[in-house]
Amino acid sequence: MEILLIGLGMFIAGFIDSIAGGGGLISTPTLLLVGLPPHLALGTNKLAASAGTLVSSHEFFKSNKLNFKLLKLMIPFAFIGAVIGVSALQFITPDILKVLIPFMIFGVAIYTIISKKVGMINSFDGFTPKNKFLGKILTSILGFYDGFFGPGTGTFFMFGLVKIFKFDFTAATANTKVLNLTTGFAALLTFLYHGQVDLRYGLISTVFMILGSKLGSKMAVKNGAKFIKPIFIVMSLVMAGNMII
Repeated sequence: MEILLIGLGMFIAGFIDSIAGGGGLISTPTLLLVGLPPHLALGTNKLAASAGTLVSSHEFFKSNKLNFKLLKLMIPFAFIGAVIGVSALQFITPDILKVLIPFMIFGVAIYTIISKKVGMINSFDGFTPKNKFLGKILTSILGFYDGFFGPGTGTFFMFGLVKIFKFDFTAATANTKVLNLTTGFAALLTFLYHGQVDLRYGLISTVFMILGSKLGSKMAVKNGAKFIKPIFIVMSLVMAGNMII
């Protein structure tokens, strides 16, 4: 019964997360439901989520949706930010973020609803000193945030890439996956170091997370921004509501 519950939860989480983020809303509660304590649930989920994100990234890579110049620019800042964020978590509690973040995510969702053309057309026209600078700032902050707290990182990455680089939601999703993989891997190393990953549940979760992620990313590539944007909005609203409640 446990395997069935984990399998279903992780498959759905991987599917949703590969398209618009927010899969942790399903995967972490699933692990808590089968009896893992919170610290183990978070670490175990990070293992499965990292594997799912790797598969999603590969699907987007095969479809030529990745901007390697962008990723080369931003990955170091994402990794360093995440390492600092995880380290800071050992000394500081993220209580203030628990209050602020859901309202920020809600604001992103409302803006995306109101601005009907946002993210629907890829208007990226090359790199400028301004967008490169803003991209580094965005990635450093979100890398730190993902290591320190986490919920909504993918949402903020996607929205940031749409606004700063004028990507559509397909390109934003694709490149967000790789940036999320970077920050997630940094956090996973820390969880492993502290022994906060249950390998039995982690391996089962990983298999189903990979399957869901593969299907979701294939559908995202096939159907594009018109498919991704409404899911992005729904998951942002659900995530914000869940955090407020």
